[in-house]
Amino acid sequence: MTIADIHEVPLDAIDRRLIEAYQRDLPLCPEPYAAMGEALGVSEAVVLDRLHHLQERGVLSRVGAVIAPHRAGWSTLAAMAVPEERLDAVATLVNACPEVNHNYAREHRLNLWFVVTAASREAVADVLADIAERSGIGVLDLPLERAYGIDLGFKPSWS
Repeated sequence: MTIADIHEVPLDAIDRRLIEAYQRDLPLCPEPYAAMGEALGVSEAVVLDRLHHLQERGVLSRVGAVIAPHRAGWSTLAAMAVPEERLDAVATLVNACPEVNHNYAREHRLNLWFVVTAASREAVADVLADIAERSGIGVLDLPLERAYGIDLGFKPSWS
């Protein structure tokens, strides 16, 4: 789905309020979706259903907390120089690792980039080594050197 297509997805007032209110500051409590529902005047089940459908329709790509780097486990950015004819197969191999939370192709010699998150630096290194061994291609580990706080939230313009 393209950005232009997203504007074609019908969103009602509850969908819009859900998107606007919870791009950041998810409730930190035992039942966050129930708290969101209470604030929106709907049930927890309605919130979960709406979030599921918004993801299904491509309006939302991810629902979850953003945790400061290395506060809960370890992560790294990684890159590989994959022969073009193997790119889909290697991307599939990388995506099959539960520790990989996203990957994408780039137009560069290093054409496959992904993020690995695991319990420790050693566990991340093990995942990278496994990907390198199974693919037969070296993996460049690009660990975080300096964190930047970038707010990815935005004020939607509903048309």
